Amino acid sequence: MTRSKILPALPLLAAGTIATPALAASVTITIPQIKVAEYHRPYVAGWLEPAAGGAARTLFVWYDVKKRGNEPGTKWLADLRTWWRKGGRSLKLPADGVSGATRGPGRYTVAIPTNLPSGQYVLKVEAARETGGRELVSVPFTVGGKGSGSGKTELGSITIR
Repeated sequence: MTRSKILPALPLLAAGTIATPALAASVTITIPQIKVAEYHRPYVAGWLEPAAGGAARTLFVWYDVKKRGNEPGTKWLADLRTWWRKGGRSLKLPADGVSGATRGPGRYTVAIPTNLPSGQYVLKVEAARETGGRELVSVPFTVGGKGSGSGKTELGSITIR
């Protein structure tokens, strides 16, 4: 191989290593299977708060986005009491990239924003289910680190990677 064939590839190789994107953090939420006669999918919201206190940042809110009429799905979001008080009531829904349909039992992964300033945070995940219960799980973590927690009834394991 001649020198002229090797040299043009070097800038591309160098550019590729410099421009490699950082690994994005994510949170995995488990919604457990609950054996009851009348099961309704839970409304679930997840948000971040600085550990030292401050404004909440909603990551996701899952609710009945298709419900219309006299009782639209947003009417019941106030049942996610902690999230509602922390900023849910001021969020205009549907919010692009944040809101989505309710989820059935299973594991779901949501990205944590890459522009999150370094520091310590608390991820909070709250679930409320019609004819069911309500649960709030808090998971402390440091940006770039890991964290985990678990609910007892409405939520299962919650893992930050």
